[in-house]
Amino acid sequence: MTPADAARPAHPADAAQAARHGKHVRVVVVGAGFSGIGAAIRLRQAGFRDVLVLEKGSELGGTWRDNTYPGCACDVPSTLYSYSFAPGAAWSRVFAGQREIHAYLRTTAEQHGLGDVLRCGVHVREARWDPAAGRWLLETSDGPYSAAVLVLATGPWHVPRRLDAPGVEEFAGPVLHTARWDHGVDLAGRRVTVVGSGASAVQIVPAIAARAAALHLFQRTAPWVLPKPDLPVPAAFNRGLDSLPGARRALRAGQYTLQEGFGFAFRHPRVARLVEAGARAHLRLAVRDPALRRALTPDYRLGCKRLLTSSTYYQALTQPHVRLHPTAVTAVRGNHVVGADGSTAPTDVLVTATGFRVGELPLAGSLHGADGRTLHEAWDGEPQAYLGTSVSGFPNLFLLLGPNLLGGTTSAITVLEAQLTYLTAALSHLDRGGHRALDVRPGAQAAHNTAVQEALRSTVYDSGGCTSYYFSPGGRNTFAWPWSTGRLVRRLSRFDPGSYTWYAPGRPAALPAQARPRHDDRTAPAKEEQP
Repeated sequence: MTPADAARPAHPADAAQAARHGKHVRVVVVGAGFSGIGAAIRLRQAGFRDVLVLEKGSELGGTWRDNTYPGCACDVPSTLYSYSFAPGAAWSRVFAGQREIHAYLRTTAEQHGLGDVLRCGVHVREARWDPAAGRWLLETSDGPYSAAVLVLATGPWHVPRRLDAPGVEEFAGPVLHTARWDHGVDLAGRRVTVVGSGASAVQIVPAIAARAAALHLFQRTAPWVLPKPDLPVPAAFNRGLDSLPGARRALRAGQYTLQEGFGFAFRHPRVARLVEAGARAHLRLAVRDPALRRALTPDYRLGCKRLLTSSTYYQALTQPHVRLHPTAVTAVRGNHVVGADGSTAPTDVLVTATGFRVGELPLAGSLHGADGRTLHEAWDGEPQAYLGTSVSGFPNLFLLLGPNLLGGTTSAITVLEAQLTYLTAALSHLDRGGHRALDVRPGAQAAHNTAVQEALRSTVYDSGGCTSYYFSPGGRNTFAWPWSTGRLVRRLSRFDPGSYTWYAPGRPAALPAQARPRHDDRTAPAKEEQP
């Protein structure tokens, strides 16, 4: 988008199109999981009251609403996997389960009065930036909306990755993806085959092994697994945290420091070998069979893929009715799952623990920027953004938990809250300067991503000898942040207006007065403004 395009006067057709979008708000947040709920709370706390959260599901919760498979739980300590501004949950375990986390989200939303801003059952079908109106025009299942600012809070764990093998569609029994679990399917006394060996498989296998008559696990790649100290939290301990000022904050800080220790190892492969030694000892103590132990030993550096934790996974695989197939699935024939090594598993219920299409943002193909291109077209298979938050050519768009922000150790909530600080600072800067829109400069985005990719080369993420969902089909790491979480938090705590191009309001006349942004939105002559 050129400055002239951004500042051009509204064409009558453009004004009519904007007026047709009858639900006008300052900020629309798409998605009501941890990211969307956190965004709505932080925006309102910062004084931006004109906010709506659009959620296509029947209720809030995001991944913790969708993933209800047996054994589903967090692999980050509960005290750290929660909002710093809502820390008072009396967690029942060190690592909370799905139901408890979902309940925490519902309670937090209720306590912060989000009932009047949350719209469930609203599917955003398309979003298009209108340069003349300076707004995002949305087509939804609830009709048209328009917003000055669009926040995508759909998250990376949203689109399930299906098993791609011939014959799956013809399988006569139930096929259950872990993110779309059917609790009406009874596993008792049935032959169950699980495909996958990632985070969900490590949790579901121990949870269902005792119920199944036989359980087969197809493992294409062995994961690194560390013990998980998942202990119950006594009620007295929670009461003590509530009674001692600063106790919860101190506990959170201690858990953060511990998680960052793993992150340090991932950035320094030689240190990672020390953690590997602990993982090997965990495997050796749990699995006595040398052949099974060899099949469960990874052939890449720890941290190259997501680090997993479980104190029950290896033990489940040693049960006599459980069989490991250390091979990929190549086909499903009748009621048999077939591996690349020729092994077969007679199957009544097929469970696909195949994870998510992490690099595929749900709206990328229908979100049109200033030049009309979709985000999917702009990325061309390699998602990238400035600080994982802003994308050049898509004004007033903010991604939460976007490209190259996460790693295999820290809490996503820590990263999210840092982004929300950046978001509210950006909107405050818009208001103070009387600007209509901001758009990250292409050079700033390119320089940032070049630095990220160069720094990643020396980390275990890129040099650990594996393939993972961290990488795009073209081989670019689009997931991991190469430095410490502390560095990311510090970077996002300081909004940098010099990295953006700023545009003055030029409000289209067709928008009624009640549609105007309510938070200190000032008008000025339409021209490009430099910060």
